[in-house]
Amino acid sequence: MSIKQRFEIPSGFRMWSMGLMIIGIASLIIGYFVYGSGTEAQQTRFWAALLQNSVYFLLVVNAAMFFFCAVTLAWGGFQMAFRRVTEAIAACVPIIGGITFVILMCLVAGHKTFMYEWLDKARVASDPILNGKKGFLNPTFFIIWTTLTIGLWTVLGYKMRSLSRELDNHRPTVEEGKKYIWKNTVWAAVYIFWFALTVASTVPWLWLMSISAHWFSTMYSWYTFASTFVAGVALITLFVIYLKNKGYLEYVNKEHLHDLGKFQFAFSIFWTYLWFSQFMLIWYANIPEETTYFRPRFEGAYTGIFYLNLTINFLAPLLIYMRSSSKRNYTTLTFMSVALLFGHWLDFYQMVFASLIPDHVPMNIFDFGIAAGFVGLIIYQTGNVLAKFPLVAINHPFFKESIIHYT
Repeated sequence: MSIKQRFEIPSGFRMWSMGLMIIGIASLIIGYFVYGSGTEAQQTRFWAALLQNSVYFLLVVNAAMFFFCAVTLAWGGFQMAFRRVTEAIAACVPIIGGITFVILMCLVAGHKTFMYEWLDKARVASDPILNGKKGFLNPTFFIIWTTLTIGLWTVLGYKMRSLSRELDNHRPTVEEGKKYIWKNTVWAAVYIFWFALTVASTVPWLWLMSISAHWFSTMYSWYTFASTFVAGVALITLFVIYLKNKGYLEYVNKEHLHDLGKFQFAFSIFWTYLWFSQFMLIWYANIPEETTYFRPRFEGAYTGIFYLNLTINFLAPLLIYMRSSSKRNYTTLTFMSVALLFGHWLDFYQMVFASLIPDHVPMNIFDFGIAAGFVGLIIYQTGNVLAKFPLVAINHPFFKESIIHYT
């Protein structure tokens, strides 16, 4: 069977990615003059949009590497047919990670106390709660841990992608194949360990939850992980369908797409479980210092987004993905993948903005413009990486398992 081993970037693909990036850059420049150089309230509006979009899209593309490593650690072969798509999306981590790092350093080193109140030493000294958290919430720890987090995501991700390409020009013997699989397993375990220390615990606390430094939730990091993992699988699905429609990924069939749909469905339910557990326990206990987080979301200006978030991210996948046929239909998968990417973007929007600006919802074209810039960057970088290397890892020991995969 003759297969297309190289992705040739269509002119329309390049045009859309460049156009979206231009929109993002224009939104950033205009937004700076409209909001970023204005009053403290306007600056909050500006930096909140940058923080929300940068962290969300960084965690989404990093979720692709988590998916890659988790399946590798489980010795799963089903994903070999579209593995290079997952790798290409994960290759966006260094670029978006660099952008996120700059934004976070501007906030912390720039002493933006209207974003992170724990940066104000006088306020920390006079506030028992903030003072009790100063061992964790302080600029030094924030900068060091953020640097290590993004740096090791980049290094370990690069290592995993390099290992994947080792066999592109060499068919291993049985013994070589065993050693290769074991080496992949070890490095995947290292990445998963670091992922657990960052995304599954500390990073959401530092970057997002510390916006509301008086409030905390032990479920917050897992909630954030579930949100971005669903979006990450949705992004993988969109690229796989796009390439299939262009005549690539010949070994990918409806069985593989069905599994991607099942991942979206399963982790949408998992996200809802965490959402409900966090909300129900806090709301039912009715402790003022805990319910303060949900008041602007559940009863205030963000009520509409609160329910829209639940509708898109829970009810839609529950009702649509319940049938097996819907997870094998290209149109349905595309629609739901786009919806879930937008739905969890809204989730991050209310996570950031309702804490910083609880009195009103200032969503406008600026927010969508910044988001468009990141989307364009992901499309551009993913396309470039797909075009550089073979689309199919045909020499991988598990490749046959992917071809005969049946779910």
